[in-house]
Amino acid sequence: MKKTSHSHHGSLNELNITPLLDLVFVLLVIFIITTPQMMNNLEMNLPSPKPPPPDKNKPKINNIVVDASGQISLNDHAVTVAQLKSGLQEIQTSGDNPDISVVVKGADDVDYQIMISVIDVLQQLNISKVGLATQSP
Repeated sequence: MKKTSHSHHGSLNELNITPLLDLVFVLLVIFIITTPQMMNNLEMNLPSPKPPPPDKNKPKINNIVVDASGQISLNDHAVTVAQLKSGLQEIQTSGDNPDISVVVKGADDVDYQIMISVIDVLQQLNISKVGLATQSP
């Protein structure tokens, strides 16, 4: 019988994939460990099934309305710009909370300078809780 010898090139026909599988499993474990930590950063406020309790200390919102003729009214009382400033100062000093809330509503065709003077009064009195009322078309 004749012995056949295998050349050293015969071992290249089979690729050893064991190190590649080890690398894949290590990467898989790393991703499995780090993914839940990245996903838990999301904070949600889910709605509760029952309505929230009524807030008895709800702050009073003061309304300033400027109509088309330029007439200013504070809480349904007609005032001038100077009276508006003194009225808001009185509301600030008489209330428990000096940080009052104000909603300003202007008519569509009101003079822009009147609205600027109203906003300027609010800025002079350091009233920061100001909302501008709008109407949907």
